[in-house]
Amino acid sequence: MARTRFAPDRGLTSRMVTTMFFIGLLYVVVVGALVVLLKGAWIVVLLISGAMFVAQFWFSDRIAAFSMGAREVTPEQAPELHGAVDRLCALADMPKPRVAVAESDVPNAFATGRNQKNAMVCATTGLLRRLEPEELEGVLAHELSHVAHRDVAVMTIASFLGVLAGIITRAALWSGVGRNSRDNNAAIAVLVVTLVSAVVYAVSFLLTRLLSRYRELSADRAAAILTGRPSALAAALTKVTGQMAQIPTRDLRKAEPFNAFFFAPAFSKESFGRLLSSHPTLEQRLEQLGRISAQLGRP
Repeated sequence: MARTRFAPDRGLTSRMVTTMFFIGLLYVVVVGALVVLLKGAWIVVLLISGAMFVAQFWFSDRIAAFSMGAREVTPEQAPELHGAVDRLCALADMPKPRVAVAESDVPNAFATGRNQKNAMVCATTGLLRRLEPEELEGVLAHELSHVAHRDVAVMTIASFLGVLAGIITRAALWSGVGRNSRDNNAAIAVLVVTLVSAVVYAVSFLLTRLLSRYRELSADRAAAILTGRPSALAAALTKVTGQMAQIPTRDLRKAEPFNAFFFAPAFSKESFGRLLSSHPTLEQRLEQLGRISAQLGRP
């Protein structure tokens, strides 16, 4: 990680390396299986897989930001938000990322970007309206720590790998297997490729969920130590989580697909997402902040 004043986390670094290794290995397995099974379309498979890998590395952060409705704002348009980011970046000794706002009543924030130079930090209008200045700084410090630790880049890339496996599989089957539908091996090829794709998606999903829960605790810890105000972050967590229950179900459903990137998860009433949540529980996060508060000698 680039040198900043955010507390380093070797546990997070080792988990990121492990996650990317296994997901990359799965990606290679999918491409290899398609090349072997779809001999007539191996060039198409390699071209699509290569193009998708390059696209996800260079553009996945922009796609994620666009999907979540992030709109970059100037200091004149959002002076308080820019002021908070300026103070935190000076405190952390890190480059200032782009600052954005998302028009959503769901109180949340997220960060995107493959490195510190092209990172973006975004807060929703619902978050800006509900939090006090110290609470907002705690949330923004949490998001900036994701950028400093580079785990936001790992999550962005890893989250797209499972989706890409499905896209590559469908494209290869459409271009190769369809022509050889009379071949006795075609049905077996379709079955094997489908099973491999399903396994890759399931494993990549579980790996990213495990990494996501740890990285949220790591970001809470780094933000609390940097600002020296774990109580402010705890207050923001409590307030944001409590306000989720008052958000219309329709808005929560729109936000749910992006929970892995958010400061706090959004769950609709009929959601089963809590079973495989991208975040640790509120109790776990508050307990950790309580311990840090005690270590810092603050109530």
